[in-house]
Amino acid sequence: MKKFCVAMVLMIMAIFSFSAYAGNGGKWIARFRLISVSPDDSSDAIGNTGSKVDVDSDFVPEFDITYMLNEHWGLELIAATSEHDLSAKGGDLNGADLGSVKVLPPTLTLNYHFTLAEKYHPYLGIGFNYTSFYNYDLSNDLASLGVTHISYDTSTGIAGQVGIDIDLKDNWLLNFDVKYIDISTTATIILNNGEVLDSVDVDINPWVIGFGVGYRF
Repeated sequence: MKKFCVAMVLMIMAIFSFSAYAGNGGKWIARFRLISVSPDDSSDAIGNTGSKVDVDSDFVPEFDITYMLNEHWGLELIAATSEHDLSAKGGDLNGADLGSVKVLPPTLTLNYHFTLAEKYHPYLGIGFNYTSFYNYDLSNDLASLGVTHISYDTSTGIAGQVGIDIDLKDNWLLNFDVKYIDISTTATIILNNGEVLDSVDVDINPWVIGFGVGYRF
């Protein structure tokens, strides 16, 4: 959590640094979305079992805020958290419950906004993601094998984005947004005697599809 706080401070400092550089011409856009987080996952095998890690999807609320540097360029900070059930696929552990973990992936993107027919504003973005993992919940299946905990390394990676804002009345807007986020971690499996059973590299790489409303101010 300490690393997450540091990353958040750095991201916020970046926004205000760009704001100062841009002068007083910028505008803010705050959005509230409902997002589907659908991992495009892959992993190494778990030990010598031949089984790999499967990460399920989640549907959660998300908040983001954008500072428009000028008419076209904007910086967007995205904040949400999701929880994912883990299971084994293939091999000796096929179908086994591997527990669940919460994911906190704040993402900062630089967007270019187009204008079509006045009220339609599609945009493209690329940015930086920092992801931490917390509140791992151990499954009975792993506990029966002598596992007491799984720890997850934090992740940094790039994020790509495409979306559109559709202007409504009184500064309100509709938003549709799709992101692909590079998230990878190493899961370290710890036994009840403190021994490390295995370390498994897992690529989560979710597609994040969101729809919501926003307000310009």
